[in-house]
Amino acid sequence: MSVTLAFILVASPLIAGQQRAEFPAELIEELRRLQQAALADDYAYRQTAHLCNNIGPRLSGSAQAEHSVKYVAEEMRRLGLEVRLEKVMVPRWVRGEETAALVEFPGQAPATTHKIVLTALGGSVATPAEGITAEVVVARSFEHLQSLGREKVAGRIVLFTYRFDKQMAEQGLAGDAYLQAVGYRGAGASVAARMGAVASLIRSVGGADFRLPHTGSLRYAEDAPRIPAAALASEDADLIAYLADQGRVRMRLKLTPQTLPDTESHNVIADIRGSERPEEIVIVSGHLDSWDLGTGALDDAVGVAVAMQTAQLIKKLGLRPRRTIRVIAWMNEENGLRGGQTYFENHSSHIANHFAVIESDLGAGHPTGFNAHLDPKAQPLLQPIADVLASSGAGIIKFVTNNVGADIGPLENAGVPGFSPLQDTRTYFNYHHTAADTFDKVNPRHLAENAAVISVLTYALANLPGQLPR
Repeated sequence: MSVTLAFILVASPLIAGQQRAEFPAELIEELRRLQQAALADDYAYRQTAHLCNNIGPRLSGSAQAEHSVKYVAEEMRRLGLEVRLEKVMVPRWVRGEETAALVEFPGQAPATTHKIVLTALGGSVATPAEGITAEVVVARSFEHLQSLGREKVAGRIVLFTYRFDKQMAEQGLAGDAYLQAVGYRGAGASVAARMGAVASLIRSVGGADFRLPHTGSLRYAEDAPRIPAAALASEDADLIAYLADQGRVRMRLKLTPQTLPDTESHNVIADIRGSERPEEIVIVSGHLDSWDLGTGALDDAVGVAVAMQTAQLIKKLGLRPRRTIRVIAWMNEENGLRGGQTYFENHSSHIANHFAVIESDLGAGHPTGFNAHLDPKAQPLLQPIADVLASSGAGIIKFVTNNVGADIGPLENAGVPGFSPLQDTRTYFNYHHTAADTFDKVNPRHLAENAAVISVLTYALANLPGQLPR
């Protein structure tokens, strides 16, 4: 999951002076039928259960990831869609062993250690086979680390203790809180390595307080040595900061991840061919891969499931979209974004035919509407969609200035209008990228509400009377 939203307008009802577009009565009736069918159907819930409980974690390159590709492809064929697999070469990173303990700290009882709960960051290199034992240097921020000077950092393990802002998340700005903190996960290892550190640790980027470390990808800079990197449970990061204020703290750290050669995987692409403008494409999507600690329920089995349910409902109700609806289950969003980039490269000659792109990748909290990454002048065209969704509490259109999805980002950057559900994410980062991202966290009613938003939005865009501005 990648968050890049920045909003400029919350737009429902219409801005003064604007006039709502008129949808044909038949289309409005079809949208209402879709909405009600989605709210009453548990198809997405059952598909989420199978992806999580039957198949399990789906890290790119794993046997489970490829099995999930085959499963979704077979299910889309069963529904009558035109299905093909698009080859994607994905990174193959295997976690291995991950242990840590404090071996020296103030007030320590003789001949004891203190276990530390942590998890390697995606893409991390390994420690030496015997591990690393070194003093821990605590830094509140990048600026704080720089102020310490190289002589206090070289040869040591750096711990960044920047906190995920839980109060901000509770106020409905969880994505913003995540964006503030996630830079330490991405760049921390290289910043620490440039100052001579032998390993880099971060306070987990999330809101959980149950000793749950959050994984996620790091980014090694070309101009810095590659050092091992991990995320500590928030409680353990706080513990070390507490002890370091009192004196010397030394840690024994062992990580044994491996980066294997890239391997072949696939995007699943399934089409409902348009009846009047088949060359124009509306993509509805989620990403099929997940991290390996949990089973990827909220991130992002639910996103794939609501895209699948969109197709299932359209087929079930006998509806015929004017434009082609393309369901895509992306591969490798979590640790490479190869699926989205490969699709963009393979379809670069006809990007203009992509009418709109939708991605769901922020869980399945109650939706209040949808995000729209295009000119706010499009509001009159989109308002009838919001009017239909208002009856299930999802009538807000939020126009945003940045991309609304990681996999669809290359298409958005090329000017294709992007959409995503506008959801309650207050608790999403309690589970995101942790061992607790499991099927039991999915609220079936909220998932059905998300399916209603996505199916109505997709079908409406596929039948939109006018053209969206670019």
